[in-house]
Amino acid sequence: MMNEITNRFEQLIESRSWKIAKQELATLEPFQIAEIIGALSKPDRILLFRLLSRESAKETFKHLLYDEQEEIIEGLAANVDNVIGLLNDLDPDDRTAFFEELPGKVSQRLVQMLSAEEREIATRLLGYPKDSIGRLMTPEYVAVKPYYTVAQALEHIRRFGRDSETLNVIYVVDDSWKLVDDIHIREILLASPDQIIADLIDSRFIALNAYDDQEVAGELFRNLDRVALPVTDSAGTLLGIVTIDDVMDVVQEENTEDFQKFGGTEGLDLSYTKTSLAELVKKRAGWLVILFLSEMLTASAMGHFDEEISKAVVLALFVPLIISSGGNSGSQAASLIIRALALGELKMRNWWYVMRKELFSGVLLGAILGIIGFVRIWVWQEAGLYDYGEYWVWIGLSVSVSLIFIVLWGTLSGSMIPFLLKKVGLDPATASAPFVATLVDVTGLIIYFTIAALFLGGKLL
Repeated sequence: MMNEITNRFEQLIESRSWKIAKQELATLEPFQIAEIIGALSKPDRILLFRLLSRESAKETFKHLLYDEQEEIIEGLAANVDNVIGLLNDLDPDDRTAFFEELPGKVSQRLVQMLSAEEREIATRLLGYPKDSIGRLMTPEYVAVKPYYTVAQALEHIRRFGRDSETLNVIYVVDDSWKLVDDIHIREILLASPDQIIADLIDSRFIALNAYDDQEVAGELFRNLDRVALPVTDSAGTLLGIVTIDDVMDVVQEENTEDFQKFGGTEGLDLSYTKTSLAELVKKRAGWLVILFLSEMLTASAMGHFDEEISKAVVLALFVPLIISSGGNSGSQAASLIIRALALGELKMRNWWYVMRKELFSGVLLGAILGIIGFVRIWVWQEAGLYDYGEYWVWIGLSVSVSLIFIVLWGTLSGSMIPFLLKKVGLDPATASAPFVATLVDVTGLIIYFTIAALFLGGKLL
């Protein structure tokens, strides 16, 4: 469907049917227009964007990728009035997010193009730390005073609510602009016109701090049924609001980055389709080199036990089985713990609870695999599919017991490494599945051959 619409606009642009294109654009939603623009060539993107109404251009711009936004700005640069109009019309939080992606000199030049009022807002928002809630907030909200009557409050809302990001919630501030409470618009609409706002408040509100990390906002929105939350400074002064759509965008970006890190690659700055081949190789090569060098330790561990392997070659048959089981259990545990930490289900103080739980889980999982491993050796031996020799029972026990300890070690490693990384200030997602698997591979070999030596003793070794 979207391909047909895109082809339609390509034909309209080629035939220079601007009037028809403008009429058909008016029937589409901003996110649809953004998708069409993304599929067009660079010159056609700019031509199509210029056909949008002022309001449609503002909403569509928010849905574009950052490189597409830059192309639009560059294309409009020939007409400074167009650039200034677009930047002034953008919501402050969306404009801040766009400025952050630009080189410093470029963003500063664009900031200077803004009106005095919008330039003051942009400068203030850009002054907050990266990834702070202050970078997400918008100052476009409606606030009333406690001594307003409901009638006065409604008149105030009619006068200033047009440019507000949301009217679901109205904020109550004192004369010093300190946040007193927030009130759902429903309460105001249902109240008597002569009733004062102070009668409607209970001072039970939740506010974000402008310097808190954006993850704090994501966690609160997950737990509260709200479309917006107020943002204050340390003194309680109302600075702006953060809306759920902006927070969800950040959550999606962070989740994507975590998934990429956990897969053994650095987070991509752009989407996969927008990332160049050189950048893609650069992001993936570092981890691959580290993991390759780490896997060399596996070869070193194998070399350390070459004498034992030469005496009992049958032991080498189970090396892939043993180390893959440990790596898989470690990756499973790491996945569960990293996600639980990201969702706030687990805190640093819960590490002992997790260790106890994974200790029992590891033993049970290892026992399940150990039994399967022993049964497999027994069936193969009795069915004549493979002859493990007269000491096949001891070989089976070596494999079974090794699986219990290696799976246990894998679950404990995978669950504790994210806590350790978070403790030292690193992103738990860095505990990638390949990293955990490699760690367990190396140590698993040592466990396996040590247990084999204990069980088999002088029988084979």
